[in-house]
Amino acid sequence: MEFLYSEANMNIRKIQCEATWNLRHKVMWPERTLDYVKIKNDQDGLHYGLFKNDNLVAVVSAFIINKEVQFRKFATLNDEQGKGYGTKLLNHLFLELTNMEITKVWCNARTDKTHFYERFGMVQTGRKFEKGGISYVIMEKII
Repeated sequence: MEFLYSEANMNIRKIQCEATWNLRHKVMWPERTLDYVKIKNDQDGLHYGLFKNDNLVAVVSAFIINKEVQFRKFATLNDEQGKGYGTKLLNHLFLELTNMEITKVWCNARTDKTHFYERFGMVQTGRKFEKGGISYVIMEKII
């Protein structure tokens, strides 16, 4: 198994979409069915997992359309949040994207998490929506 990034007891690797589902479900929508966290085109995405002592603790999925990337279903286990794992995983994703001819990266950010994405140079677009009782804003970064 190829490690894309590794340090003491932690590594990042590409994973299959099916490997993201349980963590997505547990963190994002535990009150819904597992199918709720699956994406129609999951098979077409790039999926990354951050492992701590071989346990999956964070995931992100990226979908490339033309020269733009939307990352989705970015989640870190609740008891592992605040330890820098999500930051490491998103930094790695952005690094991977610099090796491609990507012009823009965007996401649907929960409005209470926008400050996190701003640390990566992402800006709010002003386009907002609600899903499942949660407010979102579309954020982007031009590369």
